[in-house]
Amino acid sequence: MIALLQRVARAHVEVDGREIGRIGRGLMVLLCAERGDAEAQGDALLARLLAYRVFADDAGRMNRSLCDVGGGLLLVPQFTLAADTRNGLRPSFGPAAPPDEARRLWDVFVSRARAAHPVVETGIFGADMQVHLVNDGPVTIRLDVAPGARADGPPT
Repeated sequence: MIALLQRVARAHVEVDGREIGRIGRGLMVLLCAERGDAEAQGDALLARLLAYRVFADDAGRMNRSLCDVGGGLLLVPQFTLAADTRNGLRPSFGPAAPPDEARRLWDVFVSRARAAHPVVETGIFGADMQVHLVNDGPVTIRLDVAPGARADGPPT
């Protein structure tokens, strides 16, 4: 699974001109399931997202996690993160999980995120969305859990 996280001052997502999710300070995360991913990869990625230290401590160093600061989590499905761009001038999306499996993994990920964190908002799988954010820093980081990889939880 792939997550592109952005530390934000605020963010929201709209579908058909209607706001469907909003957070203040926190992480806006674009999320993509790849072929071969299973729930274990989602669990490992969620653990990393919640514990990843990208928020400043009192000394200004990135030593605090989303859980430490009580920030919001805005999850947005984004299959294009799996694009293979090595050849030509048009991306191939072959590495992305098939739509039905990607939707299932998305639903499981969101459910587990809501069970683990108090403020979780989402986009809509398969929808044409407009994502608005104020990137704080800016801080943008890609996190990966390889398909089929053993998922033991977050590193320290």
